[in-house]
Amino acid sequence: MKIDAHQHFWQYDAEKYSWISDEMAVIRKDFSPEDLEPLLSKRGFSGCVAVQADQSEAETEVLLKMAKKHDFIKGVVGWVDLGSPEVEERLKHYSKNTFLKGIRHTVWDEKGEFMMSSEFQHGISFLANLGLTYDILVFDYQLGGAVELVKAFPRQKFVLDHMGKPQISGKPDKQWVEQIQQLASFPNVWCKISGLVTETPDFSWKTTDFFPFLEEVTDAFGVDRLIFGSDWPVCLSAASYSEVNGIIEKFFSSYSKEDKEKIFGKNAAEFYNL
Repeated sequence: MKIDAHQHFWQYDAEKYSWISDEMAVIRKDFSPEDLEPLLSKRGFSGCVAVQADQSEAETEVLLKMAKKHDFIKGVVGWVDLGSPEVEERLKHYSKNTFLKGIRHTVWDEKGEFMMSSEFQHGISFLANLGLTYDILVFDYQLGGAVELVKAFPRQKFVLDHMGKPQISGKPDKQWVEQIQQLASFPNVWCKISGLVTETPDFSWKTTDFFPFLEEVTDAFGVDRLIFGSDWPVCLSAASYSEVNGIIEKFFSSYSKEDKEKIFGKNAAEFYNL
């Protein structure tokens, strides 16, 4: 299977998706499975993983219904309030649905301290026993908090979204490189090569701009723990679906067929138990 392991669907609401800035106005509209399916098909993908973009159980319910209706949606990364006193009950409820593969949380504070809170970590502690993964979404300056989080849960499967959102400008930042290497030193942590085109200055880029960053994560995680994701439709602010694919295909063009199959599908299937 060739899998796009990171994309979103939504009915656009200005308040709910307030993070969509003026420079991203092109994605201020609805995006549905019917919009994505032809793009996947054209690039030879057999499926995708739908990831939450709204902090609500209502969206999790919608994504799970979409997965039941559309065969190409192989799994869902949903949202549950990990800091809630009812977190165990809510996670047990949703984990009964075989389409739910993992949980993600998108509230960012200044340095990522929410990952250190006892309430949040209490919620994380239930995931492994329920067979659920956790997608770590942070900015590059919050990677230190991510390192502390994964250190506390050696049995939990984690994946770092968007390579920790480095700023794609010139050489990789030394601190980002060091923290990527720290995260990769934990065998239970994987890395999504996704979300890069929107980390460029003014959404202006050329393909080779991404290569130094891709080299760092490939050296750190190896081909067995890298997972491709398009970050569609967010990526459309800076690149087409085909262009996003093209960047990663070009970088790994000299790799073996087996390695490319891992990065573009097998690793996602293993990580998310698709």
